[in-house]
Amino acid sequence: MPETRPGPLAIDVVIFGGGAAGLWLLDELRRLGHNALLLEAGDLGQGQTIASQGIIHGGLKYTLGGLLTRSASAIRDMPAIWRNCLAGEAKPNLKRTRLRALYCHLWRTSSLSSRLAMIGARAGLRIAPHRLTADQRPEALRRCPGVVARLDEQVIEPDSLLMTFADRLRPLLLQIDARGGLEIATDGPGQVRLIRLLNPATGDPLDLAPRHVVLAAGEGNATLRTKAGLSDGAMQRRPLHMVLARGALPALNGHCVDGRATRVTITTTQDHAGRNVWQVGGQIAEDGVAMEAAALIARARQELTTVLPGLRLDGVQWATYRVDRAEPVTVGRARPDAAHAALDGNTITAWPTKLALVPRLVQQVISLLGAPAPASASPPPPIPEIGSWPRPSVALPPWETELTWFDENSAPPASP
Repeated sequence: MPETRPGPLAIDVVIFGGGAAGLWLLDELRRLGHNALLLEAGDLGQGQTIASQGIIHGGLKYTLGGLLTRSASAIRDMPAIWRNCLAGEAKPNLKRTRLRALYCHLWRTSSLSSRLAMIGARAGLRIAPHRLTADQRPEALRRCPGVVARLDEQVIEPDSLLMTFADRLRPLLLQIDARGGLEIATDGPGQVRLIRLLNPATGDPLDLAPRHVVLAAGEGNATLRTKAGLSDGAMQRRPLHMVLARGALPALNGHCVDGRATRVTITTTQDHAGRNVWQVGGQIAEDGVAMEAAALIARARQELTTVLPGLRLDGVQWATYRVDRAEPVTVGRARPDAAHAALDGNTITAWPTKLALVPRLVQQVISLLGAPAPASASPPPPIPEIGSWPRPSVALPPWETELTWFDENSAPPASP
């Protein structure tokens, strides 16, 4: 007698994508009592989350013209939400997440427009800059001209955030083969009826019958939307070319303002060998998209010695990495103002656009689900059918991957 195949496993919510947004959402759904699973094709956080600088922005960089922009309005409440979670005083409890810094610094170039922007940047925010006296400045900013301020924007270690969630949610995280082990059956555009998976370790099939599907896979959302019968034209990519520097560098986390732009944003962490590593983003990472690594490194050296007078770069090594930010398409393909979630059939496509906006996105998704929490509001029991599945690992930070590092003597010359 042929073996009878078991029927599909009924799941309230299936989440694709194990970055900060997907993991935060899974944690929230589990806490509310929903039966939910998360599917990840690579490593947790691979792409945008692990490559981010970890700053929980409060919106100041969006008010450099002196006005409360839509972007600033959307993000201004986020630092307080994150701060409570990181302190273990709100859910999700993120107390085990390591912090790079409790706050950032803000300084300016010596241009008049920068001075005006610093004055106007206070407009309408929950977090405003606090001017520092000369002896309150960090070492790297002692010689900067003009105002140096402190911003109460915390800076987290993204890999630690991912590990905090992974340790708590591991039984609900499934490693999948998105190319050869995933099929999505639909009854119409975005109306997912069945998700068929093949166990990457054993080849055994697993059928899921989801009430809702959430696509939170960053760049992967385009392919997943196609599989769900939706257009892949709802997403745009904003590329960045980031700079890394490691060596005898001072600890520094903050933004250098030039007019209405963030000239550079620097965050500091440590690598496995205990060396300080700077991630350098801001305008230089956007301008660097059109540059090869050598040219961008040369530009970064020049920029850093300009915006940080007296900075010594002897013995510092350099590398770069590229990352695309996946965002919803906007009019004129401008940068989105806020987190975005859209419902098509029973499929929700979600983009936080920024790490700080993840809590806002999660609330939007839960609102779109429209399904009341179970009366018990307690975590559902384990699912025996997925006990043998492999679980995804947390992605390595960019500076711990196989990048090519250069010093001032080994770096190839920049192309003219």
